[in-house]
Amino acid sequence: MTVNATGGRRRPPTIHDVAREAGVSRGTVSRVLNGGHYVSPAAQEAVNAAIRRTGYVVNRHARSLITGRSDSIGFLLTEPQERFFEDPNFNVLLRGCTQALAAHDIPLLLMLAGTEDERRRITRYITAGHVDGVLLVSSHSGDPVAEQLREAGVPLVACGKPIGLASKVSYVAADDRDGARDMVRHLLSLGRRRVGTVTGPLDTPGGVERLAGYQEVLAEAGLEFDERLVVSGDYSRASGEAGAERLLARAPDVDAVFVASDLMAQGVLTALHRAGRRVPQDVAVGGFDDSPAAVAAGPELTTIRQPWDRISSEMVRVLLAQIGGEDPAAVILPTELVKREST
Repeated sequence: MTVNATGGRRRPPTIHDVAREAGVSRGTVSRVLNGGHYVSPAAQEAVNAAIRRTGYVVNRHARSLITGRSDSIGFLLTEPQERFFEDPNFNVLLRGCTQALAAHDIPLLLMLAGTEDERRRITRYITAGHVDGVLLVSSHSGDPVAEQLREAGVPLVACGKPIGLASKVSYVAADDRDGARDMVRHLLSLGRRRVGTVTGPLDTPGGVERLAGYQEVLAEAGLEFDERLVVSGDYSRASGEAGAERLLARAPDVDAVFVASDLMAQGVLTALHRAGRRVPQDVAVGGFDDSPAAVAAGPELTTIRQPWDRISSEMVRVLLAQIGGEDPAAVILPTELVKREST
């Protein structure tokens, strides 16, 4: 802070104060703030030290007028608002992306667009240039947002392999299919043979890939696929509970359930308990995500761990590279089986 001429209230430090403190020109400071091009290492270090000493904060509005960028990123969740607060995965991912961007001094804007009208408004806002790129979470097949942003030239990275756009849009995903295979193999290794599943939404990449992994392992084990053992959910706890009730009605001899998310698995446990089924003695239950819901469940869930920290940091890395001019990229990360009390 700098004291004004009358000794009164201090004013915020300016780029001129930084230049004077560093012993360089204002133009050198400006070049450091805009990427450090054509600046010697010594001058760059002097400017950075001066910024720390003076407490200078970049005027983002002024810089955006020069660079044509907003210096902010959008975190776009195309789900109803209540889903954001219910599903712990979204909060974990949001926190990880915020932290990864903080290292670059870039703020993250949370955008919720669960209805068609909200998606239209948010798309207009984004394509008007209010953010430099978008981290897209929970995209459904047929949702036009990803395609509209891509056509508008907005840098975009999806969380999960976007159905129908995988060759056109950057994405970072856990290996959903391989994780599902690991879980079903584990359930079969316990001697279970009537393994049901509560799938995720089948218009999402996770829903499709996890169901495919389940089917592949049954075929690998020589077990006939039984449609009565498959019910669908929407990743909510209520849909897991309703799905387990349908599963028990259609296949009362079920002895294991692979559930496509931990939150849905909590609902499955509730339904099994109400039906008098013991977990894991009567029915083994496996989830997916290794979210806080897994350890909040009773019993604690055996699950598939998604590497959320790596997913969020890779999403940010790929997006910033794309904003910098690189081509779209795809990253698939391995999952891990975590054994707990429910199997």
